[in-house]
Amino acid sequence: MIVPAIGGIGQAAANLGSGQLEGIGAGAGAAAPAGAGESALGGAVGTGPGNGFSGALTDAISSLEKTQQSGDSAAQALATGTVSDPESAVVTVQDAQLAMQLASQLRTKAVEAATSIFQTQV
Repeated sequence: MIVPAIGGIGQAAANLGSGQLEGIGAGAGAAAPAGAGESALGGAVGTGPGNGFSGALTDAISSLEKTQQSGDSAAQALATGTVSDPESAVVTVQDAQLAMQLASQLRTKAVEAATSIFQTQV
């Protein structure tokens, strides 16, 4: 069973588990492998300020922010009754919730790892 990614963070976590960084900023369900000579973040490999870990993290956070904004607007439209498809609005809100939970868990694990490294005696 293949589970679709939830925002950019979900795809980042799925790909980090397999040792790849493909599709971090791709958004929900749009994670296609990067072409030859291009990074998964949309640019040529090794060019621009967005390469490396900091660029991947920046792209993942901006994707999370976009997911949260779409979830907020879907929730507001659902609450005001202006949404034409309530099912998709609920799915969008749930995607935003799961993406935020995943980001929170990743942050917690990163803090635990950093604390463990700092406490390591040489």
